[in-house]
Amino acid sequence: MDFHTQGQGSGFPGTSSIHEAAGRIGALPSTIKPLALTMTLAGPALPVRCPPGDNLWIHRAMIEARPGEVLVVDCGGGGEFGYWGEIMATSGITVGLGGLVITGGVRDSLALIELGLPTFCGRVCIQGTGKDPNGDGAVGEPIRIGNVTVRRGDLVVGDADGVMSLCADVADGFVAAARARERKEAEILQRVRAGEPTLDVYNL
Repeated sequence: MDFHTQGQGSGFPGTSSIHEAAGRIGALPSTIKPLALTMTLAGPALPVRCPPGDNLWIHRAMIEARPGEVLVVDCGGGGEFGYWGEIMATSGITVGLGGLVITGGVRDSLALIELGLPTFCGRVCIQGTGKDPNGDGAVGEPIRIGNVTVRRGDLVVGDADGVMSLCADVADGFVAAARARERKEAEILQRVRAGEPTLDVYNL
């Protein structure tokens, strides 16, 4: 599967379905949520590491980003800053970003929702950031968020339940398994709607 061709969401299975189909791996911390519940994303990751309270490496990442890539940003311990706002989102749309996943905060939240670029963040924060040209950061190098290592090109999927990431070389199979899982769950829902107890449905 060429994740660069998959646009926003693209009918991907839900994150919960993929997570289960993958053997319950790949879930990023539950604190990272969509700015609006209707936002979805699916695309290849571009990992970014920022010093706490500094967003210069995000600006640098947008120069390197390929169309469709999702910025996955680790802000270290600097959660209480707004690393991303209306201007950066507008620039991100212009360069064709697939979305943003960030452990820290964003601001201009209403404008970000109106712009529609899928934005998944740890919080909304007013406090601005610095831009130290000598700050310790990186673009394109693997990062670790929670228990998940994210490498460039890994599949990142996000929806109302949260965000997950899978290594590119195994993602195809897990996405296919998640689709099958969702078809099975649709059949289960039909049985439940018809009045069948869940104990019987699941043979419990």
